[in-house]
Amino acid sequence: MNLFDVEDVSSGSGVIGSMGDDEVIRESTRLKSIRNANTSNKDTKDRTTRMEDYLEVIYELVQSKGYATTVDISQYLNVSSPSVTKMVQRLDEAGMLIYEKYRGIRLTERGISIAVGIRTRHGTLAEFFRLIGVDEKTANEDAEGLEHHLHPESIKKLEKLVKIMKNNPDILDIDHP
Repeated sequence: MNLFDVEDVSSGSGVIGSMGDDEVIRESTRLKSIRNANTSNKDTKDRTTRMEDYLEVIYELVQSKGYATTVDISQYLNVSSPSVTKMVQRLDEAGMLIYEKYRGIRLTERGISIAVGIRTRHGTLAEFFRLIGVDEKTANEDAEGLEHHLHPESIKKLEKLVKIMKNNPDILDIDHP
């Protein structure tokens, strides 16, 4: 069995009454974690996952072609133009970009910082998934789903793990791309 093999550890009925003291403590800790995850983080309470997706797409468009339009954003996010306009106005009000109707969209320093952070998280997650043998398409899809939800400390630890894995590919008993 290698590092990423999964062993079946089913534990029967799942009835709370049959849990031992350690299991009850773990369950209580898990419930607290769920509550904390759903309590707004001070750093991100003024933005949503969707807002971050918009910032990321705008940043990527500007990097690739020099500008971003609401039509471009609409196509990449598969949403209607009025929805894009509404979100771009929200991002403008939040100080993450500057939007002038019919003139274009520019990210502010704050918007760029958020977009670069999300891009970095995505890259780290996708690289980790590729290193453990996940194909490119799936790695990017999974990274897209997780990039908004990990604590910065978890990302730092994952970055360290990725470096270790890249520098020591023999520690994994899997094929590398």
